[in-house]
Amino acid sequence: MPMPYYVSPEQMMQDKAEYAKKGIAKGRSIIAMEYADGILLTADNPSASLHKVSEIYDCIAFAGAGKYSEFENLRKAGIRHADLKGFMYSREDVTGRSLANGYSQSLGTIFSQEMKPLEVEILVVQVGVNGHPNEIYRISFDGSIIDEKNFAVIGGKSEAVQTVLKEKSSDQAPALEPALARCLSALEQTANLKLSPEGLEVAVLDRNRVGRKFRRLPVGEIRRLLSV
Repeated sequence: MPMPYYVSPEQMMQDKAEYAKKGIAKGRSIIAMEYADGILLTADNPSASLHKVSEIYDCIAFAGAGKYSEFENLRKAGIRHADLKGFMYSREDVTGRSLANGYSQSLGTIFSQEMKPLEVEILVVQVGVNGHPNEIYRISFDGSIIDEKNFAVIGGKSEAVQTVLKEKSSDQAPALEPALARCLSALEQTANLKLSPEGLEVAVLDRNRVGRKFRRLPVGEIRRLLSV
């Protein structure tokens, strides 16, 4: 009688983690960085139609790295959750923290209970208004959540990009132009290639905007900001 095939829980979790990490590393990096008027989101994304960075709610944005179809489903679920909560209670009840916790629970459940984990890493960022600080949350494929300060990086060679950004970081949040230049420099250094404005996806959460804070920057404005 053949012996039943057995894999220890530790080995199974390790294999799942390695599988997810390989899928995420195939993508390109995305940076969220605080600047003087809010939060800047910069992605190495040559596609003009498939967005990695999107708005979730009034002051909240989402960014995903890894398998596009999987983080796109997470983005849509986040929008539905935020709209329903804002409608049933109050718009002020929709926060980046609550969304990040919801994503953390969903990813953690899938990682522990499903055979195949999601090959995604996501960012949930909320710009601070009325004196409140900015919030940047990085959620991994296994549901672990990290409250980042100043900047966060997901996808691709994220650790290498973080190292470059740490070398150039300062205590004071930069203006938009130097912040974008810093993000571009870090992406180019780690990718070992020159990135054009057409190959970037850039958006901001601008606390000075009335109403919705999210704004996607067109190529012409990106080129102008980088030439300053």
